[in-house]
Amino acid sequence: MRPTAKDVRRTIEQNWNDYLSKYANLFSSDSISGSSPPSVFVGSFGYPKVGVGPMVPPIHGDTSLLDTPERWLGKTLEEIVNFRLNLVRGVQKVSVHAPKGRYIEDLQEIAMANNTPDSEIKFERNTVPVTTIDGESAPFGPIGKIKSVKFSGISSSKPIEKTYYDRDMKAEDAILSLYNSGIEISKIQKCLSIGMFGKKRRMVPTRWSITATDDVISKNIISDILDHPSIDSYEVFLHEHFGNIFSVLLFPHRWIFEMEEAWYTESGQIGFGADAEDANGLDHYPEIAGAYFAARLGVAEYLRKKRRQAGVLVLREIRPEYAVPVGVWQVREAIRAAMKGQPVRTETLEKGIDEACKKMSISKGEWLAKGTLLKMLKQKSITDYF
Repeated sequence: MRPTAKDVRRTIEQNWNDYLSKYANLFSSDSISGSSPPSVFVGSFGYPKVGVGPMVPPIHGDTSLLDTPERWLGKTLEEIVNFRLNLVRGVQKVSVHAPKGRYIEDLQEIAMANNTPDSEIKFERNTVPVTTIDGESAPFGPIGKIKSVKFSGISSSKPIEKTYYDRDMKAEDAILSLYNSGIEISKIQKCLSIGMFGKKRRMVPTRWSITATDDVISKNIISDILDHPSIDSYEVFLHEHFGNIFSVLLFPHRWIFEMEEAWYTESGQIGFGADAEDANGLDHYPEIAGAYFAARLGVAEYLRKKRRQAGVLVLREIRPEYAVPVGVWQVREAIRAAMKGQPVRTETLEKGIDEACKKMSISKGEWLAKGTLLKMLKQKSITDYF
């Protein structure tokens, strides 16, 4: 019998509270000393004046794993939740339109760091350990209003430094330059968030910067792959983690992309969300939000490497075991992992869809009824006649 979402959350919460019974003092104090992964966070509540600050665990040494999603593939859901809960977040209220002053400059140095700088934060009052975990929002550790903060031992990334000091470079170009130089996407997102790019700089709430970075990069890659020939086979890629099942179907066609998500509510009902685009791109904010751009990026990277374009259908079934949302990074990394695997090849689109739905508990008919892929395929483009 599969565990329910409540069962999974209860187990994670109990284990975390067992840990706190021994180490609660590390998370309940008016100060913290540790090595930042490095990590900065820009909130969205109260926008445009939001809580901005570093995230620091009560641990010294190499803490980079705690905030580098690219290294989390293969970890358990509980391990990821614990990474998040271990990071204590310090905040000061700052206008997103004014990324200036010593405090912000210190945070920008942290975002540029290619090591784990030592950090000391003093809070206005004791922080309170997090003891409960819900299924609605991503887990976070304690939050404290900053009285003073000090960082030391920062070693900066040269490519990031270069874009930071280039005031004539557009934010989009800075993102693409860093991505093409091999800087991790999670790192680029933090730099965008803390107001380090562009001619007219401003800070961007972290959750928005994640989506914006995935969108900018994937859009750029798609513009490249539109010049390549279409694939000539039907291929299905699969990946499962954290109670998420991902199927990616590629088929011979000019670029067309649809992502569908299905999930089980607490009452056992099935919810659906879907969005799609053709070679003209997406003309609205996706119903399934940042997951759409994260998945699109993973597939686009694969096609650019193959120097091909394709029609794409991505299906994501979210099982009750995914009891705590941990962010859209896991969609991007799951699709990347799927595309590294060996695909199942089929003879027709129909059989490809069958294969894509094979491991799902949601039926093929339900998926097709909720999406627009078949309608899009029936609308022939002028290129189909040549």
